[in-house]
Amino acid sequence: MSLPEVHLAGGTCAEAVRLAPVAAAMRAQGLLEPVLLASGTDVSRAYIALGLASDVTLPTADSLSAGLAAYDKLWAERTPAAVVVRGDNLAAALAAYWRRIPVLHLDAGQRSGTPETDAADSDRRLLTQVATVHLAAAPLAAMNLLDESVVAGDILLTGGTAVDAANMLAARIRLAGAPRPNRVLLVGVGAAHDKPVREAMLDLTARHFDLDVIGARTPSPDRVKLVAAADVVLTDDFDLAEEALAAGVPVLVPGEGRGLTEALHTGSAKQVDPEVSTLVREIDELLASRLRRDSMGAIGSPYGDGLAAGRVAQATAALLGRGQFPDPMPARPPAGVTS
Repeated sequence: MSLPEVHLAGGTCAEAVRLAPVAAAMRAQGLLEPVLLASGTDVSRAYIALGLASDVTLPTADSLSAGLAAYDKLWAERTPAAVVVRGDNLAAALAAYWRRIPVLHLDAGQRSGTPETDAADSDRRLLTQVATVHLAAAPLAAMNLLDESVVAGDILLTGGTAVDAANMLAARIRLAGAPRPNRVLLVGVGAAHDKPVREAMLDLTARHFDLDVIGARTPSPDRVKLVAAADVVLTDDFDLAEEALAAGVPVLVPGEGRGLTEALHTGSAKQVDPEVSTLVREIDELLASRLRRDSMGAIGSPYGDGLAAGRVAQATAALLGRGQFPDPMPARPPAGVTS
């Protein structure tokens, strides 16, 4: 008897990184047949970085309507039992909803607080309206959903799967024995902080000849590998920060740090003023002290515990009548508090 087919819709490299562990967990549990979808060859390469291959590669979509058309064409011919989407992949969610296919929303409830200027935030809010099950990465995300009148029984705190992906990649890197000749500073900031960050990078590279500064705001197939090799990450981008935290890399956040409340609260990320002198000082201090870096990295990610992919796979199977829904991710104590 064939297993129910579940499509995992990877529209970007960042989505692919978070969906790959779910596919692996589904295969390990043996209750579902996961099908990895990739919108374009870059997304396919992101799966490969984690040791998996896409099952279906769709054309790269340059608009919502193009994405809708591509998913709808696929699902008209090959209708899955359920679809898993992540973040703001509105095209896949809408296409599934219109075909009455249940939608499980990974990283549901993530909010920047500025939907009027943040298109991705607006898409995430719209996606919430069509999702069947909302899989939240952190307690604050679950609270956001409750505040938006999502039924509590439709929300499950699974944690985010970026930690699971980091664990998958770490195993592959250990097998490869990848060398690290220079220290690595990974940078990904928006236009608001671009000028002071550039000036700070010029100062740092002029004094640290063994420092590689790499731009990484835009998701790429190899970014997950760059994150794993980094000593410090400077970013105001949630996805990049989450990937770094998952890999145990300290994160400096210029500006307000919207969307990274949990990480700033636990101390795994640190907010810094976006001034040249401040940026240089904070980065210098981290580069100079292995103890500082290790202390921040050891706190871990507040967005997952490495078991999220298994919970997502189990929740998907339960939705389709195969077993029980999993228990939610256990709450972790506030920083500095021990039981």
